[in-house]
Amino acid sequence: MSRNGVAVLGVFVVDLAFRAGNMPAIGETIAGSGFAMGPGGKGSNQAVAAARAGASVSFISRIGSDAFGELAIKTWETEGIRPRVARTAEAPTGAAFIYVHETRGDNAIIVVPGAAGAISPADVDAAADAISDSRVFVTQLEQPVDAARRGLEIARAAGSITVFNPAPAIKFDDDGLFALCDYVVPNETEAEGLTGIAVSDLAAARRAGDALLAKGAGTALITLGERGALFHGRDRSLHVPPFTAGKVVETAGAGDAFVGGFAAALADGADPLEAARFGSATAGISVTRPGTAPAMPRRAEIDALLKG
Repeated sequence: MSRNGVAVLGVFVVDLAFRAGNMPAIGETIAGSGFAMGPGGKGSNQAVAAARAGASVSFISRIGSDAFGELAIKTWETEGIRPRVARTAEAPTGAAFIYVHETRGDNAIIVVPGAAGAISPADVDAAADAISDSRVFVTQLEQPVDAARRGLEIARAAGSITVFNPAPAIKFDDDGLFALCDYVVPNETEAEGLTGIAVSDLAAARRAGDALLAKGAGTALITLGERGALFHGRDRSLHVPPFTAGKVVETAGAGDAFVGGFAAALADGADPLEAARFGSATAGISVTRPGTAPAMPRRAEIDALLKG
């Protein structure tokens, strides 16, 4: 793998997306207005976003020996992503239930990582060359935190840029983990879970950013949904505005689009703040389309939005 590439450790799941006017209550059955099945999982989505944005990408994970696993392999082949993926017959490939509001595009998600829930530090060690050869390494929290930590350790030792997306918002032992991260990229909910600070506005986001820096992170990059993002480092703290590319259809993959676009731009040598703008534009396009991985834009589309 070329030194200007991106390595992603994470989860692949099949997204099962249901569109309806509201979530049903316990014991209630409602009629939906749409259904779609497609590739997903935070790590795999971020890998697709980075690849479509022009980066050379490797993806590290575990999948089952089943039909969903075959969809994973086909997805990575189509996107030009190099899988460093173990297959097992002992657990199924993961899946996610996604509720999408039929007019606003808001979402709620339940994810079951399946085989990827057993990714171990040994699995990460087996793909250490992919991490060491990358310019940027990205990971999240859908797989076990000890695997994420091991990936960050390998990347840091190799001099790769480390990007940690602490999602989903779960409690974990963060002792020393943030010190391995050049960039920590939570959304508002995740930032609050990590710091105890409700991110209600930019001032609160800066306080949360300070708390993440105090934990050892190099830079806090907090995504703020329709408000854009906050790039909060030790020497500069700047608001990254959102990009509007059309009517919002679905927001489920926006965070992954941001992270994947950000990583691709860093791997291409962009200034980190410009990389954050690139990530914001990537997310701005993704929300105008249904699905998660299928909604990720191509490099030419992102460049056009940035220039427009």
